[in-house]
Parts: sequence; C-alpha cells; structure tokens
Amino acid sequence: MVRVRKGETVGYSIGQVASLAGVSVRTLHHYDDVGLLPPGGRSAAGYRLYDDGDLARLRDVLSYRELGFSLEQVRSILDDPRADPASHLRNQHRLVRERIARLEQVLAHLEKLMEAHQMGINLTPEEQLEVFGENWPGDEYAAEAEQRWGDTDAWRQSRQRTSAMTKDDWLAVRAETDALEADLAAAFLGGVAATDERALDLAERHRLAIERFYDVSPEMHRGLAEMYVSDPRFTRHYDDRAPGLARWLRDAIVANAERHAG
Repeated sequence: MVRVRKGETVGYSIGQVASLAGVSVRTLHHYDDVGLLPPGGRSAAGYRLYDDGDLARLRDVLSYRELGFSLEQVRSILDDPRADPASHLRNQHRLVRERIARLEQVLAHLEKLMEAHQMGINLTPEEQLEVFGENWPGDEYAAEAEQRWGDTDAWRQSRQRTSAMTKDDWLAVRAETDALEADLAAAFLGGVAATDERALDLAERHRLAIERFYDVSPEMHRGLAEMYVSDPRFTRHYDDRAPGLARWLRDAIVANAERHAG
C-alpha cells in the first residue's frame, strides 16, 4: 500500500482508504461533507489525506452503521467527549452480542417454519405455538423421518394429509393423543397386562391414531413399536408418562398385531 506524504506526515489517499475499507469513494466524500469523517489533512494539490486516526474512526463508523445506526447517531456517539477507543470497542462488542442474540431468535423462528413446511404443517407461527407448544419435535425428527421414509407411500400420505389439516384439526389430534397416552399410562399403572384385551384395545386406538396421518397395518404398527424401546427418544416420550410404559406399549402392540393375524 503506497502512502502519500504530506509535509512531514504520511497519509492515505481517498482511493486507498476506499479500497482498504471496502467502501466507495463517493461514500467517503459524503462522510466528509456531513462532518462524520473529515480527512486529517490535504496534499499540496488539495487532495484528501487520511491518517491512522481517521482509519480508526472509519472502522467505528462502519461498525455502528452495520449495527443499524443512522449517520447522525454515529456522529453523536463518536463525538461524545466522555468516550474513548476502548469504550467504543466495548460498546460495539455489547451491541454485536445483542444483535447475535436477536438473530439467533430469528434463526430459530425460521427453522421452526422450515420444520413445519418439511412436515407438511400448514399453520401460522402463532398457531404452531398454540398447538405444539415450545418443545414440539424439531428439525432433527423431521429430517430423520424424511431420510428414512421420504421415498415411501406412508411419507407421501402423511405430507398430503397434514398439509390439508387446519389448526382445529391439529388441536383435535393433540387432545386425542393426550387422552390416549393418559389412558395407556392408567392401564399400565393399574396393572393391566400387555396381553389383556383392554391393553390390546388401547394398542388398536394407538394404531388408528397414527392412521390419521398414513395407512398403517397392524404388522407395520408392530415394526414401529420396536422404535419405542430401541430409540431412547421414543422411550423417553412414553416413560415420562410412566416409567416402563414404552416397553408395555410395545408388547401390547405386538399382541394386537397377533390378534389381527388371528
């Protein structure tokens, strides 16, 4: 980088500064015109020359502009006689951290929308919160489901059916699911054997609940039930209702499949 001498001092030309900072010469002219970044000196020919202090101020200007401050706000901040370079760095650090936090919230919101789209859920963000709450299954489940079953008829059926469901439909699904899982836990805790007719009827209710989304035969249901004991996430979902419920439900589903096979 060639530096232009002005008497006994050394300065950067406006073109050099524009190249260093990644801004246009026109922008630097404007900053000078509004008194935000006047150059430290002029060459013998009258051209603007910027010193190291000007470059430091330009860095601060660009940082605050990136954070959304107006030129007038930036000038007010930088011209505060109580401020110093260290305080500007601390202030910018705090503002960047706050912006990152806001952007992370926006990112999380967008990811929820992407999950809903991927799962075929046609709800507004407010409706999703009302139906599923804060901790509904996230992109890990949606991505995994598509990877494992994306080329199956069941996946295509699920996408088609869920895309047509309204908020009231989803609220009904949630209410039915809560009621079913409460009945499953009550039967298990009440000592009903997994092979008892009452357990088999609950297993059939469980199968029919899944059929709201895609066709599932009793034998296919049996295969799904193995995930309830092999995948800790599914096990935890049911065992949070009652420890041991996941295995009991798996056994009841197996027995129900055998009843259908008759």
